Amino acid sequence: MSPPKKTLIAIAGLGCETSTFSPSRTHAPAFHPQRDSEILETYASILRPGTHLGEAAEWRGALIGHALPGGVVTREAFEALTAEMLARLGRMQGLQGLWFDIHGAMCVEGLEDSEAELLRRIRTVIGSEVVVSASMDLHGNVSRALLHQCDLLAVYRTAPHVDVLETKARACANLVAVLALRAGGGASAGGRRGLPLKAWVPVPILLPGEQTSTRMEPAKSLYAAVPEVEAMAGVLDAGVWVGYAWADEPRDRAAVVVTGWDRAAVTRGAERLARMFWASRAEFEFVAPHGSLDECVDAALASRARPYFVSDSGDNPTAGGAGDVTWSLQRLLERPEFGEHSGSSRRVIYASIPAGPVAVGIAVAAGVGGTVTVTAGAEVDDTHAGPLELTGRVHAIKHGDPHARTEVVLQVGSIYIILTELRKPYHHEHDFTDLNLDPRHARDDIVVVKIGYLEPELFDMAKGWMLALTPGGVDQDLLRLGHKRIRRPMWPFEREREEEPDLRARMIAASCEPLTGVDE
Repeated sequence: MSPPKKTLIAIAGLGCETSTFSPSRTHAPAFHPQRDSEILETYASILRPGTHLGEAAEWRGALIGHALPGGVVTREAFEALTAEMLARLGRMQGLQGLWFDIHGAMCVEGLEDSEAELLRRIRTVIGSEVVVSASMDLHGNVSRALLHQCDLLAVYRTAPHVDVLETKARACANLVAVLALRAGGGASAGGRRGLPLKAWVPVPILLPGEQTSTRMEPAKSLYAAVPEVEAMAGVLDAGVWVGYAWADEPRDRAAVVVTGWDRAAVTRGAERLARMFWASRAEFEFVAPHGSLDECVDAALASRARPYFVSDSGDNPTAGGAGDVTWSLQRLLERPEFGEHSGSSRRVIYASIPAGPVAVGIAVAAGVGGTVTVTAGAEVDDTHAGPLELTGRVHAIKHGDPHARTEVVLQVGSIYIILTELRKPYHHEHDFTDLNLDPRHARDDIVVVKIGYLEPELFDMAKGWMLALTPGGVDQDLLRLGHKRIRRPMWPFEREREEEPDLRARMIAASCEPLTGVDE
């Protein structure tokens, strides 16, 4: 007797946190698309044979791609990757489930609500009966249209995100559980055809991630309440989305989604979380002391804490900044403390500025110890400052980085500037030590890094830290960016609004049913 046939589940999705305020554009290669077995290898820790999920279903990779956050995705890139994804899904016969592996804040040229559009196209291939479970970043956006086409959603519960794989595994586990219930005829109290009910509350709040870190209040308590709601009888999953502040689209705002089998429970849970969020709106503050770049550098110089980190937050490449804004570096070079003839013992590390293959090639040709003059930055985003001509000594060279390709450290005065062939985020200690830089043990170092809140390794290393409110495509001062398309009123754009928003839960139709209502 042959063994029973396993449930067949496909994996597909595209993710890119996209700033519409950045002039950069994201092209298809930036997604580093993976196919077939490559996808299964990427998620082997949760889907490999022998694990619960690996044994519960047969998983097949179609196409996934996750780009470094950046500017708007070109229509050409979206169409090419989507067409290949649909072709691969079309060759998979007998699909019962789909893991929709996305971020939730992707913007595409000429499209509105691009993840919903991507899933709409996928549905034309796989049909409305296939159960779809999406995993998302809490900085994504949940529109009514997206939630309608998804049957399940799972979202990160930490920022910085230390539960990425845990969330993806939960999305898959929920999918397997629902498919098993449907096969057994269970969950009759839920929606039609054994699908869970979906309660959605859009919350008119739009805040940057640097004001909503789960390391501190009130986000800490808000997200601590999520598993409490999930533990309620009749609830399958609960999530809170902060939303993505640097995309000017109508769907951009916070949201709460609770799924499960009991209508009263999912409604009550969703409304509880939404009211908690709204009630605490005025309590959200930056995750670190903040100020202008000069104020932050002055504080660092006056402090004995080492290493002292300064976040160049407006051009953070992991939030969607172009990464090549030279505004902050120019001001550091102009400060007398760090100039070529300053004689300062205060060493500054600056991470980083893309210089392109020509400038990096000049430094590589000169070798460590050589003196070069190169031009760097502002090739993409010259809105705030132009390219910089830098003359300095080559301190270190490293080849083969998956993001930067080649990295060079150029010492200009007492500033050690990391130049990259392509933009790269600097989140790990080895990113510095690989370049013969050691901020942990060099007591005079100030580390200026293009980042918002510090990622875990840098956070643990830092003895002092300030957030510099610098210009760029992910400017923390949302009010000066000029949003034109978000739904108003929206906190904090209208701080004086007197009326309370409608925080009642909306029940969203199952994917196999017509969508009702408007995306209010």
